Amino acid sequence: MKISIIIASNNKNLALAKQIKKIAMDMGNDTQIIDLVQEDLPLYTPTNQEKLGILPQIKQLNQTITNSEGMIFVAPEYNGGIPPSLTSAIAWLSVSSDDWRGCFNGKPAAIATHSGGGGQYVLLAMRTQLSYIGMNVVGRSILTNGNKAFNPESAQEVIKQLVRWGN
Repeated sequence: MKISIIIASNNKNLALAKQIKKIAMDMGNDTQIIDLVQEDLPLYTPTNQEKLGILPQIKQLNQTITNSEGMIFVAPEYNGGIPPSLTSAIAWLSVSSDDWRGCFNGKPAAIATHSGGGGQYVLLAMRTQLSYIGMNVVGRSILTNGNKAFNPESAQEVIKQLVRWGN
């Protein structure tokens, strides 16, 4: 399966994404990391859309995600919610084609976080938003924080479900 791991922060979440990527690749999946911090997209606002248009990097991101068969979103909890880099990227992608759900609709997704707090709020927020844009979010998630270490076997089970939903 062609899986895109979309990372919305660096440091511990980037390290988590790399661990997930290794497991997914060891399972035979074609896996890539899309680092939204490195993408450095401008904040989505209608004014920016009018002023900038749809930038080539957003069109490329849309194409990359459209070509993905499944996605794993890795994001920390920002004040009980989703980081601005992820929310803004989804907003840009939703206006970058005629079908605002086009690159997401009907695809399986998994969610993961490393958060200084509990991480439950960002997982719930991602589950809600990704479901709204048409993704089928796997029931299990990957959660690490100061009290909960990375569990490779659990991550492998999440990826198995993602792949199963993608077939």
